[in-house]
Amino acid sequence: MNVAELVGRTLAGLGVGTAFGVVGSGNFEVTNALRAGGVRFVAARHEGGAASMADAYARMSGRVSVLSLHQGCGLTNAMTGITEAAKSRTPMLVLTADSASASVLSNFRVDQDGLAAAVGAVPERVHSAASAVADTVRAFRTAWQQRRTVVLNLPLDVQAEPAPAPPSLPDIPGPAVLRPDAAAVAELADLLAAAERPVFVAGRGARGSREPVRELASRCGALLATSAVAHGLFHGDEFALGISGGFASPSTAELIVGADLVVGWGCALNMWTTRHGKLLSPHAKLAQVDVEQSALGAHRPIDLGVVGDVAATAVDVLAVAKEQQGYRTEEVAARIAAGRWNDVEHEDLSRGGRIDPRTLSKLLDELLPAERIVSIDSGNFMGYPSAYLSVPDEQGFCFTQAFQSIGLGLGTAIGAALARPDRLPVLGTGDGGFHMALSELDTAVRLGLPLVVIVYNDAAYGAEVHHFGDADMTTVRFPDSDLAAIGRGFGCAGVTVRSPDDLFAVREWLAGPRDAPLVIDAKIADDGGSWWLAEAFRH
Repeated sequence: MNVAELVGRTLAGLGVGTAFGVVGSGNFEVTNALRAGGVRFVAARHEGGAASMADAYARMSGRVSVLSLHQGCGLTNAMTGITEAAKSRTPMLVLTADSASASVLSNFRVDQDGLAAAVGAVPERVHSAASAVADTVRAFRTAWQQRRTVVLNLPLDVQAEPAPAPPSLPDIPGPAVLRPDAAAVAELADLLAAAERPVFVAGRGARGSREPVRELASRCGALLATSAVAHGLFHGDEFALGISGGFASPSTAELIVGADLVVGWGCALNMWTTRHGKLLSPHAKLAQVDVEQSALGAHRPIDLGVVGDVAATAVDVLAVAKEQQGYRTEEVAARIAAGRWNDVEHEDLSRGGRIDPRTLSKLLDELLPAERIVSIDSGNFMGYPSAYLSVPDEQGFCFTQAFQSIGLGLGTAIGAALARPDRLPVLGTGDGGFHMALSELDTAVRLGLPLVVIVYNDAAYGAEVHHFGDADMTTVRFPDSDLAAIGRGFGCAGVTVRSPDDLFAVREWLAGPRDAPLVIDAKIADDGGSWWLAEAFRH
């Protein structure tokens, strides 16, 4: 056994989830060692797609995923996806080959440690045969316990060294529960007792903490909202507002503005979630609960910061909180019930062979099975699937938008589908992002995924078209492509949608075996610039 084999088998023994990647000479042996250890490996067509797959898989499965890469160009091809994962604190281990120490003139040589650190990932390295297991365990522990994206460099000369007999591996527990300080709990309980209209906004750090947060909200009369990344967390609760921020419905926005206390639970309360602060009344008090002290007050001044795990903090506050009606009145419940995006009237712009994206999204929400997992690419279109496609819980929505890069959606949807094979995978993407990621349609077909790819096709980079107004748009408009035909060329089912009547083909696919992806080329009408993007571009 050499070091490459030892590292792969060590990661398998530590219990990593699925591995993704593109295999080259530098990562061939370590990838096969992972497979020999029982780890599933998914071969992507591009390292960038593999990175997004690994990111989404980790988010949706709750396990540390592995991204396996060749040295140099393999790593640089994956850097955008790695950046997204690092900025989202995804527990992911990037296992990348590196040039041998003596290969100082190799064209593959780049500063891989520096690349990782530059985008917020944690650089680690297998230093020798003697330290290989300890180095690998350290990298895994950091990813798992600190919720970090770790880049573990495996130099070619070290890979080839004979390896010692593998030792028994430690049992590495997940992140420790951080209980809040009793004084901070009492302060938060006092703020809740004094509030007449409290609103809770739950973010990434609240995923998996639905019940304790709901119970506390019910006790103190708070309405429930989420950031986009935690969408679905409070699905089905009559006092759940949905997404706070740019995707918020008019009714949701009004109710959040009316709050006299806003509590962010594992939520940064950043410009996106608060519409640059416009959703926060100047008279409202702000509190935050987070396991990271550095997150408290990072985006705006707060009245109280509580360092603690979301679920543990909610449980502790619940034990001392006073029961009150707060914001939970019959009138407010009626406003919420009638104010969801799917119930908001809109002027249907469908005409001239193009369908209104709101009409399309509402109809697809009715057509597609409720047990779904929705992934979202980035672009002008993204508010429509985010706002109109309901999801059963926070495990039904995968939102890889921390780096705001288009083109990550298809890889995201594949990783999410593999993490939750019990649900219908759905992707909302634009034609720009779809073209960027096109090669991964082959991966989805090879895997036999029943993936519904909704392409909101305006034959342009829509955000730029609407932002720059009357400027020359030659650089951001393109000839219309037959994306359904492209999908069929890869082995998918493909349909073109220009009007609601064209959705009969989607019904037919849903009624069939669903043994290959469905590409919906939706020729969308000009929306004049989506509402959420108009809000963002005002700043």
